[in-house]
Amino acid sequence: MATLLEAQLKIMPEMSELLHTRYRFLQMIDTLGPIGRRGLADQLAVAEREIRKETDLLREQGLIIADRSGMRISELGMEVLEVLRPLVYEWSDLPILEKQLTRILGIQKVIIVDGNLDEVPSIKSLLGREAAKQLELAAKHSKIIAVTGGSTMAAIAESLTPSENLTGLNFIAARGGMGVEMRLQANTIVATFANHTANQYRTLYLPEYLSDTAYQAMVQEPIVQEMIRLYDQTDVVIHGIGSALEMAVRRGSSEEVKQALLANGAVSEAFGYYFDEQGNIVQRIRTVGIQLEQVNRCKSILAVAGGKKKAKAILSYFKRGAKQSVLITDSAAAEEMLRLVQ
Repeated sequence: MATLLEAQLKIMPEMSELLHTRYRFLQMIDTLGPIGRRGLADQLAVAEREIRKETDLLREQGLIIADRSGMRISELGMEVLEVLRPLVYEWSDLPILEKQLTRILGIQKVIIVDGNLDEVPSIKSLLGREAAKQLELAAKHSKIIAVTGGSTMAAIAESLTPSENLTGLNFIAARGGMGVEMRLQANTIVATFANHTANQYRTLYLPEYLSDTAYQAMVQEPIVQEMIRLYDQTDVVIHGIGSALEMAVRRGSSEEVKQALLANGAVSEAFGYYFDEQGNIVQRIRTVGIQLEQVNRCKSILAVAGGKKKAKAILSYFKRGAKQSVLITDSAAAEEMLRLVQ
């Protein structure tokens, strides 16, 4: 028998869209608060006028609190959010999409959040929150967890809090330094993972790319030998999936390297490896960071990537296998992946 709410949605289907909109606003205020109206408008890619109208209603209903620091969710708002969460999930197409993609990619599990990271920046926070939940599950019987860099990994770090499942862990940087922004470096992110969960961490203060001479010299150093041993013992890897050319640009690669990637059909990148559409390695960077064969031996792999533009890269990366992976993505990437394979 249908619930009262389900019956109301049957007779007034337009209510479903309105409910979903207000749920999304409440969810984002919970994730990002305290936050101002302008900040919320930017994060949701919605006009500030609509933000004002909907948040005024949420405040009048006692679901959010607004003061000088910004808007944040109230205790009643948290209760409403928890009640609505499973209902909104079931009404969406997400459960069907997750099952289809899990089968197509041949991996352990796919988790999809609603939205498009390319258009709505706050989706990254939702991806981070879901990845943090999966990390708690994967960390139960684990000791060493390797983490790459990037803004998506930083979003996961911000979602972590102390937990019984996240104890006795050693978070290690899965690669050396890349780019110039310190907060997105693997070293910075593993420190945040550890500090937010009261655990230990190890950093790798080397540039990601090394010349052959520098590589041969560095791998003999005791601290590097210790990191290699830790990579061999890693239980869980958490990483992003990059588009090949985008990652080449972030690395400051030469025009010659970028042209070679195009010529070789490079589509995706992870761990310093570039893959073509079929998942074949077409180029790799000489790095002291975790190697693909070490990743493949891990018990659990958490891959986090979203946005419609990433769909082809995600498909490319999973062509190589990694059956023990859990993918956390968004609905735009998921729908585009299904379109590409059909």
